[in-house]
Parts: sequence; structure tokens; C-alpha cells
Amino acid sequence: MADLLNGQLCLIMGIANKWSLAYAVAEAFSREGARLVLTYAGEQQQSAVESLSQNLNVEKLLPCDVTKDDEIVRLGVDLSMLGRPVSAVVHSLAFANREDLVRPFVETSREGYLLAQNISSYSLVAVARAAAPLMTEGGSIMTMSYLGATRVVPNYNVMGVAKAALEASVRYLASDLGTANIRVNAISAGAVKTASARAIKDFSLLLSTAADRSPLHRATEPAEVADAAVFLASPLSRGVTGNVLFVDSGMHILGI
Repeated sequence: MADLLNGQLCLIMGIANKWSLAYAVAEAFSREGARLVLTYAGEQQQSAVESLSQNLNVEKLLPCDVTKDDEIVRLGVDLSMLGRPVSAVVHSLAFANREDLVRPFVETSREGYLLAQNISSYSLVAVARAAAPLMTEGGSIMTMSYLGATRVVPNYNVMGVAKAALEASVRYLASDLGTANIRVNAISAGAVKTASARAIKDFSLLLSTAADRSPLHRATEPAEVADAAVFLASPLSRGVTGNVLFVDSGMHILGI
């Protein structure tokens, strides 16, 4: 490709390890000439992000635990101190208690429900609020969703409900921020082998189902999701907002 993001300052949140979709996005953004700000939560994740950042065009590593409002506010302040407008924000954050992904959804605890919503959905709203004032030249905010937001996927449970709220948040944020020329979209990725995906019971069945039944007859590759993120961050998507872009080998069109 041809430096689609050359010189842009892009914030990427959610790198946990080399299998993370956020890391694939960071690699693609670096390839396209972007300068990156990466976040981490806690010392263990800091160590992992520092190690992975050696192969990326990283300008700054910043701490941010999205369950804490003061850390999100501090993230905005730290970004402003770089003295450059933010062009793109990639929100690739989600979490649910493991027990809530293996038992029936009807047995979800109040605590587990609120935790999944807080980290997986509300954090997008809070991050957008902190980042939008720094996107003085407009830009793109994107997040990662999944088909379980609109269809029942076995064992996805409380995370599916959180992703549904996330996709609704994308639409409302797109409406709010459009006048500032900030586009807000979601990528609905197919089943990908990430560390967090292993928490989903019988996840291997989702991968084999994609290979057997999807129109492209293969599972989704992280690089495919990353290239879609490049599109959404670049001027090529200047007329695209409030959308959910499916990158799932076509699984979402099937009735079974």
C-alpha cells in the first residue's frame, strides 16, 4: 500500500500480546506510515506492550485503565502534551468474567453484567469524550465488535449483549461527533485466534464453522481486520460513519 496514514498520530488501545487484533492493527498502521500511541493497563501489560512496540512506529506508551475515569482524563492530557492532533483512535477492549461465558446467560450475575458493559462498551464512550477535543482536524474512531451482538452465538452470552450496546454506542457517537468531522465505526470481525477468544467455550467450533460454511470457506485472519482498520482510519473512508463493517468471510449473511 502507499502510506495511507503517513504522518498521522493514532491511538491504539487493547494490545495484550502478539495475537491481539489491536497488535495486527498497530502493524498495519505502522506499515502505512502512522505514528502510534499505545496504551497499557498494569505492569504486566506494560511489559508486553513495550516488547511488542519495538517493531512499530511508536511515539509514546501511556497508561490507561478504562475502568477508572481519572486515568481516561489523564490519557487525554498526556495526548494533548504531544502537541499534535490525533487522527485516529482504535478501541479494541473487551472483557467478561470467564464463568459468565460458560454458564447460561440467564444465570449472569449483576456484577458480571455490569463489568462486561463497563469495559467492553462504556469505555468507548469515555475514550471518545477524552479524545474528540484533540481530533481538531477531524478523524476516525473505531472499535471491534462481533456477530454475537446481533445473533445468539453459543457461549458468547454476556459479551454478546455488551457488543450490542457497543454497536448502539457507535451510532450515537457518530451522530454526536459528525459535526466535528469525526467518523465513528465498528469492525465486526469473524472468529479469530486471540488469547481472549480462548475464554469462549468450544471456540474451536466457531473457527471450523467459518471454514465449513462461510462464503469464503475460511476463518478470518487478523491482517484482514487490520487492513479494514486502515481503510477506516484513512481519507478513503471519509464518507463512512455510524457503520458496522463485517470482516468475517461472509458469515453474517448466513441464516444458519
